[in-house]
Amino acid sequence: MNNVSVIGGADGPTTIFLAGSFGWLNLFGLILVALLLVPNIIYALKVKERQNKCQNKLMNALERIGCCGCMFLMVFNIGIAKFAFRSVEEFLIYLFGNILLVAACWVVWGLYFHKPVYWKQMALAILQTLLFLLSGLTMRHWLLVIFAAVFAAGRIYVMNENRVS
Repeated sequence: MNNVSVIGGADGPTTIFLAGSFGWLNLFGLILVALLLVPNIIYALKVKERQNKCQNKLMNALERIGCCGCMFLMVFNIGIAKFAFRSVEEFLIYLFGNILLVAACWVVWGLYFHKPVYWKQMALAILQTLLFLLSGLTMRHWLLVIFAAVFAAGRIYVMNENRVS
């Protein structure tokens, strides 16, 4: 399939994406990150006595580095590579896939707030990782994919160590 050049050599779907992202700032990525953070912030405010039981400093660091790196790269284009969607279908997978993943996160968070159990913890870790991976893969943002893999390893390990009933 041939890409249609519209703005600055970008294909049609990328042009649509860039038109709403202001180039260096991915507005849609910012909204996704904000929507992921809202339930986390609510949980942190609600459950102040919760402590991290994971004693492995490397895995804790991997989780933090992966998470911060993913969120940063979802929001900011740091200019080290040119990202593009190859087709309209790929752009739609990015758009609707991320919307569905955020919605699924919110549903699982709602269930977790009602009754915290291990499978919900792991579901949240996996859904968040999938969101970062989907974004990185569909945009061909390989640094985001790498940070998502680092996040996945750290997050799943730390969640397993912090297992609730």
